[in-house]
Amino acid sequence: MGEALRIAEEVTSDYYKFSSEQWKRHPYDVKTKALGSGIVSTPEAFAILNKGQCVDEILWPRAKGKDFYFIFVQDDQVLSALQRDDRLSLFPLMLYVFTHELIHIVRFSRFVQRFEVGGEQREEEERRVHGITYDVLNKVPIRDLSYVLESYEDHRICKLGPDILSYQ
Repeated sequence: MGEALRIAEEVTSDYYKFSSEQWKRHPYDVKTKALGSGIVSTPEAFAILNKGQCVDEILWPRAKGKDFYFIFVQDDQVLSALQRDDRLSLFPLMLYVFTHELIHIVRFSRFVQRFEVGGEQREEEERRVHGITYDVLNKVPIRDLSYVLESYEDHRICKLGPDILSYQ
């Protein structure tokens, strides 16, 4: 997962011309449900993005008072999808998930989209981000990534395995 996150940050940075300094101004962290993130899970998502304010001057001195994003990976949902679908691999799936969430972070930090929206606006943001994620990853030469990209062809509906999963 660490390598998938590293590549996701790299391709997202390349796409948006988002420097490492800009990532420092908009810090994020990744947690999993297995580590007891305390976030309420949803059966429709592989990951949930939350935003807070960084108040710990010792841990994040340059980020104090700034937005801090949390990507909560619902590892149980990811593992369930992997068990249902033999063609699905962890690395390309997580590359897609992390890229998707990082695109949200860039869009929120550049004020292209507000974080606090609901309903139709949220659905439209998800459509846009899925489309951008496809554009960002379409030419990345990672084995089995094309299968994941094809699976997200219909906005928010993941056609992986016998069940249908939607992704937030």
